[in-house]
Amino acid sequence: MQLTVNGTTHEVDVEDDMPLLWVLRDELGITGVKYGCGIAQCGACTVIVDGYAERSCQIAAADVDGPVTTIEGLGTPQTLHAVQEAWIEHQVAQCGYCQSGQIMNAAAFLAETPDPADDEIDDAMSGNLCRCGTYPRIRAAVKSAATKLKRA
Repeated sequence: MQLTVNGTTHEVDVEDDMPLLWVLRDELGITGVKYGCGIAQCGACTVIVDGYAERSCQIAAADVDGPVTTIEGLGTPQTLHAVQEAWIEHQVAQCGYCQSGQIMNAAAFLAETPDPADDEIDDAMSGNLCRCGTYPRIRAAVKSAATKLKRA
């Protein structure tokens, strides 16, 4: 089957029901997407599929319909995405494990909701868990990224 990941088309020979998470990590070597819980509850494995945040641990490779973007494809070291810039500015990461999923969820959310209120941010981000409890910094970073994206 073919998958387009971060702008590159890959031919992968995997079972149709293999979760996208394992295709990305084990077959393509894209390790920014993390395994957290395996039941779509923590959000560590969040990627963007055809513009929507998806839990890659629960979507079968054969069910992927559209391009996949992982944290590696969101920005470049030279040109970070506004969400990545905001994460750095607000020093969101502590342990960092959940951050790629948090960032991917925030990027998809802001693409649909360019001027979010605090309660909308809280609702959108509530499915991505952070053991370190940086939720106030996450909200601040999402608000900051929204402002950056409006100016762009």
